[in-house]
Amino acid sequence: MTIDTTFFSRCIKTLDMAYEKVVQAEDGSIDYEMYRSACVKEFEIILEQAGKLLRKCLKDFMHSPKAVDRMVFKEVFRQAAQHDLLSLEQAERWLSYRDNRNNTAHDYGKKFAEYTLKLLPDFMADAQALEKSIKQHSEQVDND
Repeated sequence: MTIDTTFFSRCIKTLDMAYEKVVQAEDGSIDYEMYRSACVKEFEIILEQAGKLLRKCLKDFMHSPKAVDRMVFKEVFRQAAQHDLLSLEQAERWLSYRDNRNNTAHDYGKKFAEYTLKLLPDFMADAQALEKSIKQHSEQVDND
């Protein structure tokens, strides 16, 4: 089964562009706040999409698709590492990204946004690596 990563890829590109703009914007300006908000929103969307895409991949390894559907986010990433869709180090970073999101879910203030911006260079690299891994897995399954 081919797994469509088009939306995921577009979100990564959107985040990359927003991050470029926020870095270029004057601190405290409306442009800075607008691009910072866009970065935070894309960060959240990519996190959710990563989990959904990995669930699709994991169904190829598990005896029950329903069991995969019942997994919580962190278990999805742990299982992805066990099945070599991610390295252990990558999975740990994804878990820390999720912790950042969960610990500040109701705090959309400046502190949360600024901390999230610091995560973005590594996060974007991890998202691109995950997209590549999902595509490779999908191609491998299609060729089997």
